Amino acid sequence: MSLASTIRLSYFHSSLKSYIERQDSKSALLLLRQFLQSTVKPNDFTFSLLLKSYASSSSALNPIIAKIEVNQTRNHLVKSGIDQFVYVSTALLDLYMKLGCVESARGVFGEMPQRDVVSWNALLCGYSRNGYDIDALDLFVQMLREGLAPQITTLVGLIPSCGRCDNLFPGMCIHGMGIKAGIDFDSQVKNALTSMYAKCGDLGAAKLLFEEMEEKTVVSWNTMIGAYGQNGFFDEALLMFKRMLEESFEVNSVTVLNLLSTSNCAELIHCYVIKSGLNNDVFVITSLVCVYAKCGDTVSAELLNMLSPHDNLVSLTAIISSYGEKGNIGLVVEYFSRVQKSGLKMDAIAMVSILHGIKDPAHSNVGIAFHCYAIKSGLCIKTLVANGLISMYSNFNDIDAALSLFYEMPEKPLITWNSVISGCVQAGMAREAMEVFCQMMMFGQSSDSVTIASLLSGCSQLAYLQFGKRLHSYVLRHDLETEDFVETSLIDMYTKCGSIECAERVFKSINEPCLATWNTMISCYSLNGFERKALTCYIEMLEQRIEPDKITFLGVLAACTHGGLVHEGKTCFQVMTEQVGLVPNLQHCACMVGLLGRAGLFEEAMSFIQNMDIEPDSAVWGALLNACRIHQEIRLGESLAKKLYLLDYRNGGLYVLMSNLYAATGRWDDVERVRKMMKGTEGDGCTGVSQIEVPSVVKLNPLILWLRVFSRSSQLLKFSAGVLPIRLYMLDRLRDAQTGDKRYL
Repeated sequence: MSLASTIRLSYFHSSLKSYIERQDSKSALLLLRQFLQSTVKPNDFTFSLLLKSYASSSSALNPIIAKIEVNQTRNHLVKSGIDQFVYVSTALLDLYMKLGCVESARGVFGEMPQRDVVSWNALLCGYSRNGYDIDALDLFVQMLREGLAPQITTLVGLIPSCGRCDNLFPGMCIHGMGIKAGIDFDSQVKNALTSMYAKCGDLGAAKLLFEEMEEKTVVSWNTMIGAYGQNGFFDEALLMFKRMLEESFEVNSVTVLNLLSTSNCAELIHCYVIKSGLNNDVFVITSLVCVYAKCGDTVSAELLNMLSPHDNLVSLTAIISSYGEKGNIGLVVEYFSRVQKSGLKMDAIAMVSILHGIKDPAHSNVGIAFHCYAIKSGLCIKTLVANGLISMYSNFNDIDAALSLFYEMPEKPLITWNSVISGCVQAGMAREAMEVFCQMMMFGQSSDSVTIASLLSGCSQLAYLQFGKRLHSYVLRHDLETEDFVETSLIDMYTKCGSIECAERVFKSINEPCLATWNTMISCYSLNGFERKALTCYIEMLEQRIEPDKITFLGVLAACTHGGLVHEGKTCFQVMTEQVGLVPNLQHCACMVGLLGRAGLFEEAMSFIQNMDIEPDSAVWGALLNACRIHQEIRLGESLAKKLYLLDYRNGGLYVLMSNLYAATGRWDDVERVRKMMKGTEGDGCTGVSQIEVPSVVKLNPLILWLRVFSRSSQLLKFSAGVLPIRLYMLDRLRDAQTGDKRYL
């Protein structure tokens, strides 16, 4: 190469370096194209600089255009033979990883004739950066088998994968390798290990590593503050923050974000943000808006968002979500219009935050309008949005629409199956939920504890004890009984199906029942007439130092009411209001009125109602009216009936109670008059339904459900290779049912 060519090439390299510093990859590519038209040929160092310019500005590039340009560069590298240089191929591999092109990066790595430690680290860090955590661990094992020793970069790139997988054992092994290699003293490695132990729940090891650091950096303090915050120890995070200030470390935006992500004390942190001058940081302001909105202080969130020079989709989404939770659909629509006018494009998270706020069937038109927007914007194909739409239609009790969305989805993850099953159960359509469950089993989709809990709730609706027992067997086979809410659902199912002995066995098998489980067992005894057992269960719960809540006292008061335990009921109500400090709601008051009224203490019951802090509703007056029926207090009963009529004249319970009151005293003409009034108002209470479970029929019920699945849903055939395999499958299931084989469950 001549001296002139060398000078021109050096000048070109200097220009590329300047573009790297300015993160201007577009100008670097234009310069390369001009250079290729000249007589001077670029060398390996030229393309290395070009790839670095792309890597430095990869976050600001258009992903689609960037991939095309990098592919063109790769083709030129292969054509000119420059890809044989290890460091050039490594730079290309790293660039592909930063653009998210994992498969292309694998291809580059596989085609490299020689690989050094830097190449392995580039691929490993790329896997970790893109969420391929298992692949990163496998690559690390392969790297060790090749005889390459891990470096600081290796550990820093690999350790976060262990934390994200919540896989402590490989993380500890990697920590041991770092100690053996003598690279565990590096601050970057210790910070990564501290974060990994915190994400795996081992705060003791995280704190020990932090205290062992001789030279703590701001990153080290931020890591430890985040470690406490991630595990819910906000007080410890604040103490660590205080220590950080005492040791004169400069607080940055990451510190504030770690504190905000785990705290409900937004005002306290907001004051410090203003004092430290971080109130101009966009990320800090956005996080403050999100915390205020999450705490329900939407006014403060709005005021803070107004100070931002530009609208931010994350902040607007948080405000929309807050208004949605409050049911203020008008403001949800208003902020949605603001997002549209700002030119921001709604993403799946923003759409789901809106859909979750539309729960009232009165707002069904608004929900349908957002459904149309999701279709128009292409968000409807996102699994997250589809699940949100299914939940919304389930809240409207429009199960047909929910199932239609469900069948149209090309891929159905477990969360989608759970959404449909839960929606059917919540809408009172437990049989349809069981049909969907049968589909789920047929297509090989494994269920989890959420699925089983929803189905158990459906069994409670139908009093379907046999199917509930089979679900219990499924829970035991798949070790799902470790989940508190599954065991609680089992107790509730057995209770509502009338099998108290099974409910007791489940409860006694739990090592450490949670509050919800204790409440369910107390209600179980109360509903089935075991008042003394309910009180005993309540006392045992207190002995375990578990603080009762309103549901606990409601179950105990109901037991006292059914058993006529006036003294115990009064004591329980006094403990709730005076010792525990809970404010009774209308249900608690109705129980107390019923307790006093059934005991014939009408004056005390009336005095209790008059002294209530809240306005009594029909349930409170109805409890007293029922007591009048028991004691045949006609005059007081008629007076109470007038109050109930003014509150809710369509309440069928009012007419039933009055009819029974007149019947108890032999006033049959009044009984006839009340029943005619009830029919005239079209109130409930005229008809009733009883349900029994016939063992011989129940044995084939799962097969019947299978047949109903295929008769109701023609879309289901889309998932199969043809009709013949389905028929063969159904014949197999019929044969299993006839021979007593229960594998179809």
